[in-house]
Amino acid sequence: MKVLTIAGLPGSGKTTAIDSIKDLGITVTMGDVIRNEVKKRNLEPTGNNIGKMAKELREREGPAIIAKKCVEFIMNMEVDVVFVDGVRSLAEVNIFREFWKFPIIAIVVNEEIRFRRLFERGRTDDPKCLDDLKERDNREIQFGLNNVIKNADYTVLNNTTIKDLKKKIRKLVIEIINNY
Repeated sequence: MKVLTIAGLPGSGKTTAIDSIKDLGITVTMGDVIRNEVKKRNLEPTGNNIGKMAKELREREGPAIIAKKCVEFIMNMEVDVVFVDGVRSLAEVNIFREFWKFPIIAIVVNEEIRFRRLFERGRTDDPKCLDDLKERDNREIQFGLNNVIKNADYTVLNNTTIKDLKKKIRKLVIEIINNY
């Protein structure tokens, strides 16, 4: 099994990137573990509640708990390629690397573009103003996301078009899969 991840700050284009390669494998979204926990507790799926739950799970069960839950899930899958969406720390990366090579593709984009994309997307946990985005970024950075991005095996700049990002990601991922 080949398992890899696409990482980036909120609004960087991770979902768009994964959309461009979804025919090449199965996607496991780490945030779903957190959203499911929010749902189990009958909480509103707001950005604030999701952020608090992510922090609580990590404080209660360790910084790599979400990765551990994902590994259990992935191990029961019968597929050749898995894309993990939502890695937030090197502790999580290390859990995946206990089982797989786990290359990291980081998507980077400037803050103004990220905010515009998230605001237009309009999910319940998306920021309503630039300060909301900065608060969310800080939460992600506290989990260790900047270290994941800095230690990525590959970096893709996404300050242009959706079409350009999809083309870059697809070419890179096919190359990674073929050389895994």
